[in-house]
Amino acid sequence: MTRRILFQIHWFLGITAGFVLAVMGVTGALMSFEDEIMAALSPGVVTLAPSAMPPLSPDALAAAVTRQRRAAVTQLVMQRDPRLAAEVTLAPPKGQRRGEHVFVDPRTGALLGHPTGERFFRTVMDLHRWLALPGGPNGIGRQITGFAAMALIFFALSGLYLRWPRRALDWRAWFVLDLRKTGRNLHRALHAVVGGWVVIFYLLSALTGLTWSYDWYRQGARYVLTGKAGGAREARRDEAKGASLPLQPAWAGFLRSDGGRYERVAISPAKGDKPVVMRVLPRGARFDRMTDELRFDVQTGALVKADRYAERDVGEIVAGNFYALHTGQFFGLPGRIVMLFSSLAMPLFTVTGLLLYLARRRTRRALSAIALSPDPVTSDAGAGMLVVHASQTGNAERLARLSAAAFPGATVRALAGLEPDMLAKASRALFVVSTYGEGHAPDRARRFEAQVMTAPPVARGLDYAVLALGDREYPDFCAFGHRLDAWLHAGGARRLFDLVEVDGDDRDAERHWQQQLAAIAGHAIQPDWSPAAYQPWTLARRTHVNPGSPGAAMYHLVLTPDAPTDWTPGAIAEVMPRHDPARVAQWLATTGREADATALAALRDRSLPDDGTAATLPLAHRDYSVASIAASGVIELLVRQMCAGDGSLGVGSGWLTATAQVGDVVRLRVRDNPGFMPPADAATPLILIGNGTGLAGLMAHLRARVATGGAACWLLYGERARGSDRPFAAELSAAEAAGVLARVDLAFSRDAECGRYVQHLVAEAADAVADWIARGAAIYVCGSLAGMASGVDAALREILGDERLEELAAHGRYCRDIY
Repeated sequence: MTRRILFQIHWFLGITAGFVLAVMGVTGALMSFEDEIMAALSPGVVTLAPSAMPPLSPDALAAAVTRQRRAAVTQLVMQRDPRLAAEVTLAPPKGQRRGEHVFVDPRTGALLGHPTGERFFRTVMDLHRWLALPGGPNGIGRQITGFAAMALIFFALSGLYLRWPRRALDWRAWFVLDLRKTGRNLHRALHAVVGGWVVIFYLLSALTGLTWSYDWYRQGARYVLTGKAGGAREARRDEAKGASLPLQPAWAGFLRSDGGRYERVAISPAKGDKPVVMRVLPRGARFDRMTDELRFDVQTGALVKADRYAERDVGEIVAGNFYALHTGQFFGLPGRIVMLFSSLAMPLFTVTGLLLYLARRRTRRALSAIALSPDPVTSDAGAGMLVVHASQTGNAERLARLSAAAFPGATVRALAGLEPDMLAKASRALFVVSTYGEGHAPDRARRFEAQVMTAPPVARGLDYAVLALGDREYPDFCAFGHRLDAWLHAGGARRLFDLVEVDGDDRDAERHWQQQLAAIAGHAIQPDWSPAAYQPWTLARRTHVNPGSPGAAMYHLVLTPDAPTDWTPGAIAEVMPRHDPARVAQWLATTGREADATALAALRDRSLPDDGTAATLPLAHRDYSVASIAASGVIELLVRQMCAGDGSLGVGSGWLTATAQVGDVVRLRVRDNPGFMPPADAATPLILIGNGTGLAGLMAHLRARVATGGAACWLLYGERARGSDRPFAAELSAAEAAGVLARVDLAFSRDAECGRYVQHLVAEAADAVADWIARGAAIYVCGSLAGMASGVDAALREILGDERLEELAAHGRYCRDIY
């Protein structure tokens, strides 16, 4: 809860005070080297040509200025370096707060004018301190910049808390910026890591900058540091207004006491018989406010009081140098450079924060587009189904609610609100969880992980699946999703299918998850959540490969592309189907609509609702394992005909096996399947396990070994009848004869002499399986989710042990493509 509140305040202040801070940062950076810039731009004003003429005395110099400007001198700055002009501040006219500041030739007393850029930097200062708004230092602008300074303190402290890394003692986690990141990840990295670089300097800027916004803060800070109230400097300035001369006795006294050690001296003439105050910058000082304050008797020139910088305590030094600390001058040239770049970085946080905010807003908008209340229950498909989400930005919740829509009657819960007995009561559960930052659970789920996930749940009757959201640009990709998966598995829950990882905005992974849901829902659930671009492929050949089978007809399809296409073994073909025109005509007739040619054409790509409502939603795509390799130039599929409840062919299988004719165009998209890709080392032996049309996904790996070479393969395959169900039989025999297939085990469930399934083959070959694994083999399972996949998984766990099989999966040596 604390993190959530801090996060919301951080965002809110970021989109309000952030823009003000960006202005203050840029203007502060511009003023970092104001004096040097004006000196460089103003030769003959700030800097002088060499001359043998001696400098005038302070009295003569002040008198010369007064004759030219007819105003009293309130401060006179004398430089030891003869190449630098003297500076004079004049008493302000009546009713004005600030007097004129002019440069003077110390040898002649001639006014040199104002340096180039002075007016510009005066405007910059007004922007920095009060946004140049009406009212100046007494207007609303000063309150706005003061609020922004306080917001900066909150940003620095809350940002530290919010980004606290899992490996807090690892300096790389704090300070190393990975510029290989892109998009939102780069924005977050810039915001967090660069923020870590400058947090100390921003705290220093804000804490000292508040002294110009609030008098109570300045006086309070001075009192805390010194035990004295503030305001002494202002009093001295008031004393100097209308001051009288001469200065010669005091100047002579100064030259006797400190004359050989000064770099610059600022003289404040006395009023009446009060001492003349001189602020002396010693030679070799680190910054220009590292001054000694000397007071001389106006009549005799005797040193009355000396306040040496080196003798002040720490509190006095800090209290007297708020400005030097604010600008970094206190730390010399390195401090000024660091503060310059820190100030220039301020807009970075405004921009990256705004981009991150807009990204979250888009996600929230997408979530709000989904009905938050459950749809009316029209079936019991979701009975006992629990859909759980853990979201940082709202994307996981969006996908969870889309998933729940596939199962009417499903219960949707946030992980943070999940009670232990909910898992015990549910028969099936879907978990959609994101990983935030460096492997963290989302903020709202952190307490659940810390308190509930410390012990395995009671979940032996639960079948579950996990959709893990993360980003591969982070080393702990989908780490929380994997921890949740391991926790559920440790409690005895059974995976419906393997964890699906979503890399950022990986629409392919989302579509794969959706198709897996379709498999367990037993129907084509919804239109695609994120439609893809399909390419035209031509149906070149279609062959019925199991005539006489006790099972449904199976077809071998060959499709050719319009342009060369590449893919990796294990890839998936996403096919966008079309309705049989007869089915569309029947639906139109049933719903009382006119079955003209336009309607028939328009509805072939649309989902036809059973309740007769308008067909406005597009059909969902169907996934099929690709049996061929890219070098062949064609896509080969194995498709079994599926029947709908009324006995008609299913939309996807009906389109590919009956409706589409050889020569027709099929809209298809090939995508790689990261969880079923071949091992990087071709010397890895392969154990290929599958049933039915799952042979297609295994054939791609086998054909790759035939084409490129590598270690041998072992095939364990199950179908219905030996006499009819032998797809790719000739090719498998050739691979066996060539030694690519070192072993082939077949099971035919409907044959009386066999009566076994592929999982029985695995169990019977336990010793051989263990031996192949010991020799570094990888296991690939492809086929039906119901029956085969769970049976094979149970047999492998019996042979290898649960921990060993989990280890193989983690290292990419146990891969499954099940549906």
